Amino acid sequence: MTPDKPDIRHRSQTAPDVALFVTCLVDLFRPSVGFAAIKLLEYAGCQVSVPETQTCCGQPAYNSGNREDTKAIAKGVIEAFEGSEYVVAPSGSCGSMIKTHYPQLFAGDPNWGPRAESLSAKTFELVSFLTDVLGVDEVAASHSGTVTYHDACAGLRELGVREQPRQLLKSVSGLTLKELPDANVCCGFGGTFCVKYPNISNVMVTKKANRIAETGAETLLAGDLGCLMNMDGKLKRTDATVAVRHVAEVLAGMTDAPPIGGTK
Repeated sequence: MTPDKPDIRHRSQTAPDVALFVTCLVDLFRPSVGFAAIKLLEYAGCQVSVPETQTCCGQPAYNSGNREDTKAIAKGVIEAFEGSEYVVAPSGSCGSMIKTHYPQLFAGDPNWGPRAESLSAKTFELVSFLTDVLGVDEVAASHSGTVTYHDACAGLRELGVREQPRQLLKSVSGLTLKELPDANVCCGFGGTFCVKYPNISNVMVTKKANRIAETGAETLLAGDLGCLMNMDGKLKRTDATVAVRHVAEVLAGMTDAPPIGGTK
């Protein structure tokens, strides 16, 4: 695989300037997702940068009701990314925090309000950016086996990400996509929700793990690492043998590394 033989077929004739919002979980627990995102974007014709001053999007503080700390964090993110043409995140929840909640956070602020709105307008979840903005409709990756897909809450409900990953997955050679029953039902992670309400969260992820097992799929995919880590933990505690990966890793053909929580 070389730059003159890209893995992505696209209709864009320009080189969009894209800044990658890596996300905390990707940075700390699964950097391969960030590299897969860069690979997908570059082979789709983008010029990709990764601003070094980026931090957490502020979602944990926001979900905990701490608006002042959230605003301080958000201001730093706005300053780090406002010079880019597009901002792309391999996470529906982080992407939605910037796109949906930053404008709400700074509503009525004559300085930061317009800057939050501007950043919101150019922020996208990774797979939706590839399909909806760049017009990517297929990939040339290959993956042997059956996969199932979980629709993470924020990406689905706040950003409308549902058909986009399925469209690209259907073009992966050797892959069979089997729909997950109740794919749109929360896995119980919910950021700080699983910390505040662990018993409820456990019931939810147990139901989700059972549904995943029902599909008989060898691999579980999703677009949010927090959800994936939550489901992987429960699957392992039930001795399930399902491999868990971020969808970007499969679309980019980067599945040589062990799956999430795996050693081989």
